[in-house]
Amino acid sequence: MNASPTPAPARRRLVLIDGSSYLYRAFHALPPLSNEAGEPTGALFGVVNMLRATLNEKPDYVAFVVDAPGPTFRDEMYPQYKANRPPMPDDLRAQVQPMCEIVEALGITILRVPGVEADDVIGTLALRAARDGIDVTISTGDKDFAQLVRSGGDGGGGIALVNTMSGSRLDSEASVVEKFGVPPGRVVDLLALMGDAIDNIPGVDKCGPKTAAKWLNEYGSLDGVIAHADAVKGKIGDNLRAALPRLPLNRALVTINTEVALEQGPADLALRERHVEALRALYARYGFKQALRELDGGAAADAPAAAGDGRVSMRGTEAGHARGAAKPLDGLDPALAAPGEYETVLTREQLEAWVARLRQAGAFAFDTETDGLDPLQARLVGVSLAAEPGRAAYLPLGHDYPGAPAQLDLDAALAALRPLFADPGLRKIGQHGKFDLHVLRRHGVEVAGYADDTMLESFVYNATATRHDMDSLAKRYLGYDTVKYEQVAGKGAKQIAFSQVALEDATRYAAEDADVTLRLHRALGPKLAAEPALERVYREIEMPLVQVLERVEANGVMIDAEELRRQSADLNKRMLAAQQKATELAGRSFNLDSPKQVCALLYEELKLPALVKTPTGQPSANEEALEAIAELHELPRVILEYRGLAKLRSTYTDKLPEMINPHTGRVHTSYHQAGAATGRLASNDPNLQNIPIRTDDGRRIRQAFVAPPGRRIVSCDYSQIELRIMAHLSEDEGLLRAFESGADIHRATAAEVFGKAMDQVSANERRAAKAINFGLMYGMGAFGLARNLGIGRGEAQDYIALYFSRYPGVRDFMERTRQQARERGYVETVFGRRLYLENIHARNAGLRAGAERAAINAPMQGTAADIIKRAMVSIDAWLAERRERALMVLQVHDELVFEADADFVDELIAQATARMAAAAELRVPLVIDSGVGDNWDQAH
Repeated sequence: MNASPTPAPARRRLVLIDGSSYLYRAFHALPPLSNEAGEPTGALFGVVNMLRATLNEKPDYVAFVVDAPGPTFRDEMYPQYKANRPPMPDDLRAQVQPMCEIVEALGITILRVPGVEADDVIGTLALRAARDGIDVTISTGDKDFAQLVRSGGDGGGGIALVNTMSGSRLDSEASVVEKFGVPPGRVVDLLALMGDAIDNIPGVDKCGPKTAAKWLNEYGSLDGVIAHADAVKGKIGDNLRAALPRLPLNRALVTINTEVALEQGPADLALRERHVEALRALYARYGFKQALRELDGGAAADAPAAAGDGRVSMRGTEAGHARGAAKPLDGLDPALAAPGEYETVLTREQLEAWVARLRQAGAFAFDTETDGLDPLQARLVGVSLAAEPGRAAYLPLGHDYPGAPAQLDLDAALAALRPLFADPGLRKIGQHGKFDLHVLRRHGVEVAGYADDTMLESFVYNATATRHDMDSLAKRYLGYDTVKYEQVAGKGAKQIAFSQVALEDATRYAAEDADVTLRLHRALGPKLAAEPALERVYREIEMPLVQVLERVEANGVMIDAEELRRQSADLNKRMLAAQQKATELAGRSFNLDSPKQVCALLYEELKLPALVKTPTGQPSANEEALEAIAELHELPRVILEYRGLAKLRSTYTDKLPEMINPHTGRVHTSYHQAGAATGRLASNDPNLQNIPIRTDDGRRIRQAFVAPPGRRIVSCDYSQIELRIMAHLSEDEGLLRAFESGADIHRATAAEVFGKAMDQVSANERRAAKAINFGLMYGMGAFGLARNLGIGRGEAQDYIALYFSRYPGVRDFMERTRQQARERGYVETVFGRRLYLENIHARNAGLRAGAERAAINAPMQGTAADIIKRAMVSIDAWLAERRERALMVLQVHDELVFEADADFVDELIAQATARMAAAAELRVPLVIDSGVGDNWDQAH
């Protein structure tokens, strides 16, 4: 066996912080906070949060670079350089010295070099570090640094630019081209043409970034633009020619000097030991309570406090900023973890102002508050909106507690919001927004331009890193503790409906939802965008699916309630018969639903062996335990029969009629996109994906899913899709040949394994081949196969050996996949979805083996999930103009179920199967089985 290659050591990382930029940006971004002594702390608070986030990422080297006082070489070149900048505000100047003291106490080197700007120091260090093979992150909001961006490779480190306000990241030539229209080497020329009003560098009048990029792409460089100035027509051409004399100087002014003589190099910037006592004193003086808790290993911050007057202000608190074990993203913008200011919208004027603000922003986050958790029945209580981090509004529409302030009329308020939501050019951002889309649609507000969902951004970026609810995401990616529902509505028997929550508390809770959603998007979006394959999964699969699922859920499916009641009565009779049989076998009565009584009877009285134990080592009475001893005594089998009947009755035949929506007369399941790490959809309330298909009782339940008069149920189901994906991924010639010929794959496998002609394969041999085909995908070994087939372990091992000898490509694929999982920590689907395996390096052999089995199965399950999602998006688009003729009503694993006019069935099947087949290009054809009936069972 070949030894695993030693992984390459991780590259060292240097973070260069543009301290001057941070201080100014934090000062203008955050509210005017102050400590108890009245000293200003707003900018200081933002910088400190940023530094703590940076240190949580554990870089190898860090420097905090600030401008030195006095003139620089640029002032000598151009005396008017930065001449129009106002003096530093007094409140900001007062925070410079304490900022430096905190930076020093954190063990971070502060660099000030007379005669040059901080930009030049950062540029020099960045290039030196990259040449030494160190990866560099420049943490700033200054676009000038884009000229330094480069990818790492060939022994050299990369230089990445993180915009701390937007969370965007530039780390390659392609990313710079996407943002500026030119590569890093031409950014200086672009800036020279545009000029810089902040630094008082006049560019070409009326020349913005698009025009400058157009000229540079056409003429190659600034020198080329200058040489072809006479070819540029119109007023802009006149402006260019008028600016020609100053363009070379502009280029010199905006070029970062990367050859500054420095006493310290990158390797001299390692973190020093923190001065804990100095930090404690500084944090205490300026009221940074959470930083103190973090310093001392304390608990999270207290809950936010509310203020009156129609606004909820969190100024002067550190509520919601506990960082503890949370790990914010690289270069976290301080504004994304700062206190928020929230407004209660009670007047028409306030609402109009917010509508204008949202429209001007071009994108906004939103959330709804309701009086219930069923989006297809809940009443709208309020809407929250945010267009910039830290500022949000809550529009109450249905708070009806005694003494509640007057609120805007629901219809009038929604009429004002409707054009915003209907405008596809305005990007909407949500967190699990499918719920809100349902609620708004039911209240007459259709949403177009639903562009981003932070639950899905997190799920696609790393499905297993955390839960994907807003509270968990805020904690992990922002270090932010959100206000919990129980804090404003109570809990347990004393919990009140949201319509009864006081407006002040409701605003604090609801507006924060929209605000944090926007902050999460600012933090997660750039991280996802840095992984092009994941970005495609998010943009091309998950986001388009949101509104498809919303429509499928809203369509619902018709249920024959009377048929289910008849089935419940039958199941009840059979349960009573099973109870009587169990009593006879036991020789006494006992509670078949009590694990304790079942264990006492089976293991203590009947002395049956306890082959399966609970995690605490006690005998188990679960299904696996009863199956293990069912051959030894009849009673375990009768208990299993009773439990199976009871589960069907309680889960389906009794429950489904109660779940019929009184407004639609249908049952509406809810599909969860961020449930299974493989991307498989989950169905809840009710779960319609677990109705047994291989039993008569399960098929009877499907008979209760019916079409209305004049319509039929249509089922389209992928045939053996995971085996086909296995053939595609393994490229095994035998599997490819079997699928391409259209043969029965299990019979073909049996023929290969047992060396027979296909027409000579017995039923048992085909069954064994089927068990091997599916078992290997799920990591089944000889023991599992032996138990499945009822044969000896040695015989099962021989079957597996024969299989691999006939399909060596499958064996190679499995080993290759395990190796890749060990090296990278994840595997991928055909479409690039990433499936992380946290136990792939576990010391526990069982956990490690489980991760290796998942590594083999996950690409197939995940690819199958991606394929049917792509198919749903395509079919939904085709159905858009045909919704009166047919509806997509269910998705169950690899099957799509429709309801269609009887005379539209043939066209629907032709289109749906064609689009399902075209949802992926594999090395073998995708085959779709279809059926039609008056109910689901007939159609399947």
